[in-house]
This record gives sequence, structure tokens and C-alpha cells, in this order.
Amino acid sequence: MVAARITVNGKETPISPAAPHTTVLDFLRERGLTGTKEGCAEGECGACSVLVARPGVNKATDWVAVNACLVPVAALDGQEVVTAEGLATAGEPGKPSTLHPVQEEMAVRGGSQCGYCTPGFVCSMAAEYYRPDRCAHPEPAGHTDAEHGPNGFDLHALSGNLCRCTGYRPIRDAAFAVGTPTEEDPLAQRREQAPPAPVATEYTQDDNAFVRKSTLEETLRLLRERPDAVVVAGSTDWGVEVNIRSRRAQCVVAVDRLPELRELRVESDAIEIGAALTLTEIERRLDGEIPLLAELFPQFASRLIRNSATLGGNLGTGSPIGDSPPVLLALEASLVLADADGEREVPLAEYFTGYRQSVRRPGELIRAVRVPLPLSPVVAFHKIAKRRFDDISSVAVAFALDIEDGIVRKARIGLGGVAATPIRALATEEALTGKPWAAETVDAAAQVLRAEGTPMSDHRASADYRSAMLGQSLLKLYAGTTEAVSS
Repeated sequence: MVAARITVNGKETPISPAAPHTTVLDFLRERGLTGTKEGCAEGECGACSVLVARPGVNKATDWVAVNACLVPVAALDGQEVVTAEGLATAGEPGKPSTLHPVQEEMAVRGGSQCGYCTPGFVCSMAAEYYRPDRCAHPEPAGHTDAEHGPNGFDLHALSGNLCRCTGYRPIRDAAFAVGTPTEEDPLAQRREQAPPAPVATEYTQDDNAFVRKSTLEETLRLLRERPDAVVVAGSTDWGVEVNIRSRRAQCVVAVDRLPELRELRVESDAIEIGAALTLTEIERRLDGEIPLLAELFPQFASRLIRNSATLGGNLGTGSPIGDSPPVLLALEASLVLADADGEREVPLAEYFTGYRQSVRRPGELIRAVRVPLPLSPVVAFHKIAKRRFDDISSVAVAFALDIEDGIVRKARIGLGGVAATPIRALATEEALTGKPWAAETVDAAAQVLRAEGTPMSDHRASADYRSAMLGQSLLKLYAGTTEAVSS
């Protein structure tokens, strides 16, 4: 097997002798690329962001910004990375380099203060600069808002980047001032060619291994042999464990590039979403086809995290405060679980069995999420958190209702943050079904919803607050949908 290698700023370099748990951040800094910084080591500040060439949605390749502090460098075996240092164009001998347009705008508009966060901002901004949709469809004059510039730049691309000097206005000005890439721009040209194909990896140092197989069948056989292996996709959860809790694993198995886990199929009775598709890929490929998921995506962490995180990972951790389970519960989704013996389909409502526990057996993977069709027309996702973006929810509530002739024909409500597992609000669903969609019904059902689950008090919210927010979320839904339903 070929030795593990990574291409950084156009130069191929071996990964050895880095340990299998070494992050891309540490790997780069050890090689003198110190523009990539560590701020939080858990994917919340963006000081570490770099660009990775990934399969594109509208082009052969997309330049995707990711948190280098979370991704094991072995996960990028055979892949192509660009850092802030690699964005500038090298000048002739004895002459300075030419700044990248994003770097130029950040400089002339005062977007860099202490400078610590600047390389991360530049990389995240560059990913948005090269987004084909932005280039093809800039915002019409007079139709911009606070988060979208006249050049089509979406400020949500920077939602995972923090400026410690509170210098956001000049950064925003720089983002809204960048133009479109020129035909001579090498990174723009690079989008027309396919990204590096995934390679099989077996990288071992000091009896610890990072493994990526070529097929799902090979992966499942390996997991049968190594039930102790840690399975990773985007590594947005495991990366935090490695950095903050110093967790190590003798065997890490990557599933993020397995083609069998990266399919998205629209069938007559369901939409099947591959468990290893990133949330950004799902969002852009569905393009609003599942409205409730479309409401979830902007509130799920940050763009940097969504560029790596997967539905399979979010469900696989079994966290009671994951943002996707309430939505998928409301959608009546099921999971396709696969092991070396075959596949089985399990309703998500029956998947969780306890705190971070599920019916998934040792050696079994989530291959796909299936969302049945048709979809309920009245939907909403309410996330209660201390920050508007890039935060963990205190309470998450997802609604999917069928309302015909003013009567609730069907109600599905998913809850997160109010029990040891994500749950369905079954009593509230029963209180709504068959009743008029009217204030009296909703007020009574809101009282039922306040009593669902077993919320606890912690540093994010008290149990009483969580209960109150459950009831309030239904009242908010009613207030926002009464006119739409009646019309």
C-alpha cells in the first residue's frame, strides 16, 4: 500500500511520522504553516480553518472550509489542502507575493486587528468566494439583507469564525466587497477538475491505526473483527474528545468517503439520505425539498461544522441534545442499519434506548436515513439556545402537522434536550389529532407539551425553563401558521 500523503498548497508531503490521532492543525503547524491557529480546539472559533478540495455540487470540485483542529491528518490521505499561506500568488524572485482578493479586501478595509483570527476568516471567506452559486447568482440590487451582500456573499459562511477584537463590521465590509474569480485564478480553474479520489488508508504508528477501506463490505468485515474500533465521518465529535479529553483509540475507522454511504435518492415513497453526506451537501442537493430539514440546517452549529458533520454521526453519538433527531422524529424517519450479515430498517422512534445508547449492534453502521413521503405541509423547527448560531440547544422542538379544513389530521412532534434521549411528544400529538386548529385546542395542547419528557436543570437552562419553552414553542407555531392555514 502506498504511504499516506497529503498535498498542501500544491506540494505533496508524507503524513509520517505523525501519530494517527494528529490533527491537520498540528500537522500544518509542525511544518511551519503557522497561519493556522488553535483557539478553542473544539470547532467553535474557526481560527484553524483551511480549504479542502471536495466533490462539488455545481462544479466538479468545491473548495470547502473545515476545522483543521478536528480532522485527523490521516483522514486527508491523498487529499488536497490549501491554507491561508497558499492563497497568495508567489511573486518573481525578489518581489513580494500578490495577495488573494479576499486577503486584499481584508487588508484595505481594516478586517485584521490583532490578526490571530484572520487566517481562519480568510479561508472561510475564500470558500464562499469560490462557491459557484454565489458567482452565478449575485443578489439583485436592493434585495440584500444584513447577512447577504450585493455580491451574493452569505455571511453564514463565517458563522463559525470568531473575532476576539470584535472587529466584525470591517470583516463584513470585506466579505461584501469581494468580486468574482477571474478566469486566470488557479483555484477557480481547479473547480473544473475532479477532486482527488478517496484512497484506501491503513496508517499505523506505535500500534495505533487509522483505517479507511474502499467499500462498505470491507468496512463491515473490519468492524466485525474490531468491534472496539471508533468510527468517524466528519470527526466533529471525536475530534473534540481527542483534543479536550485526550481520548485515544487503537483503531479509528473512517467511513466519510464510502460511496455506499454518500448516495441521495428520491423515490416515490421516500427520500433516502446517505449517512456520510455532509450537512452542507445534503442542504445544497435537496435545495429545500424537505422544508423541515431546510429550517434545521442554518441553526445546526456553523457552516464550518456543517461542511464536515453528517447525519450518521449526529445520530450515531446518541446525544439527547443533537439537533437532527427531533427533526427526523417529526419526519417519521427510519434508519437503514448495516453489518456484515446484511441490513435492517429501524424507525428512529425505536432507535434510542437510553442516554447515548441505541439498538445499533456492535459492528453495525448507519448506512442511510429514510424520510417517508408525502411530507406534512405545516412544519417548524424551534431551537432555544444562548447564542443565535454555533451553539448547543437547551431545547429543540420540531413540528410536522397535516391540517385540512381547519382540523389537525396528523401531528408529529420531536423533542430534544428534555429527556435522556430524543423523544416524540406522543401525548401532545394525541391532544392535537382530530381537533380544530384553534386557540382553545392549542392552549390545551401546550399545557400537555409542557409536561412531556423529564427535563433537568444544568448550566444551559433550568428544568422549569425547558418545560416552559416546550409549551411556548407550540403557541409560537400557532401564531405563525394561523393565517397561512386559514388562507
